[in-house]
Amino acid sequence: MYKHILIVKPSSLGDIIHTLPLLNSLKADLPDSLIDWVVAGEFKDLLTGHPMINRLFIINKGQWKNLKKLPQTFKELLSLSKDLRKQHYDLCIDVQGLFRSGLITALSGASVRLGFSDAREGAPVFYNLKIKGGKGIHAVDRYLKLLSPLKIGHADIEFPLPHIKTRRIVHNSYYILVPGARWETKLWPPEYFAELINLLANKAPFNRYVPVIVGTKADKSRAAQIKSLSRVDVMDLTGKTNLTELVSYIKGATFVVTNDSGPMHIAAAVNTQVFAIFGPTSARLTGPYGEGHVVVTASVDCRPCFKKNCNDLRCMIRLKPDHVYESILKNCWCNLVEPDKNQDLGYNSI
Repeated sequence: MYKHILIVKPSSLGDIIHTLPLLNSLKADLPDSLIDWVVAGEFKDLLTGHPMINRLFIINKGQWKNLKKLPQTFKELLSLSKDLRKQHYDLCIDVQGLFRSGLITALSGASVRLGFSDAREGAPVFYNLKIKGGKGIHAVDRYLKLLSPLKIGHADIEFPLPHIKTRRIVHNSYYILVPGARWETKLWPPEYFAELINLLANKAPFNRYVPVIVGTKADKSRAAQIKSLSRVDVMDLTGKTNLTELVSYIKGATFVVTNDSGPMHIAAAVNTQVFAIFGPTSARLTGPYGEGHVVVTASVDCRPCFKKNCNDLRCMIRLKPDHVYESILKNCWCNLVEPDKNQDLGYNSI
């Protein structure tokens, strides 16, 4: 039916993770098909070597926003278009739903160009098959709706990342903290992370676990502040891991405490328990997907507001460390059974 398929989903980290169930369903229903993927260079490591993906097409997404580099962008687009058309795609699926991804979809020359009728920035003009994505549903479920006009039933919802193996950072058990996020309004105060570490250090079995901070170079100052306020040794890996290593280390963690961020979605995808701190955004739309994860919020009437700037930040300030601590004590899988990452705990697994 569809022998050669192109997925257009360049970014972001969490959104790419959310597209993996769609990839899984396509491959389950069309096992002999070749599936290619257009991805931004900064996220290519996540998909490189994936056994379900035939070929990656890498784009320089950051360059596209710079008007001064318009000639380079045009040259890249022209080259990409030539490469894509050589593939003779039967189907191209624009999961991103923005102008540039719609343009790439059109340039692919695919017989069927599928996307959301309610995509933004005029992207639907590039499609010849459309479906309404709808609002108020999780991104994973929204993306899977793209399969319905293809008469493809989706398999069990899984986030296949079999090509990235578990790597443990230390011999002891450890938990991971993610103090960074793309929006300033999503950031839980670093002193709160430090206080949470101190609370856990006084309670078994958590006092046997090594706290590990991960993030980008931009998170280094926040990590340093957390370390300075913590009364136990903290391992700081901010800016020291590539994307593949990050996934590997998250796979080996006992649990993850995180802001609404890309690593949060990685943890949920690889079945590492998530304690997610949500302020301005909605867990119903972009929370950790699957069973057993915990979203912790403050009881304030202004959330979710989806604002990237706020002078108040009450949704974060009022969410105290002891609130998150109590959630971990009550819900952590390690309190139900000694952590064994190979044991079937009845949760969604890879």
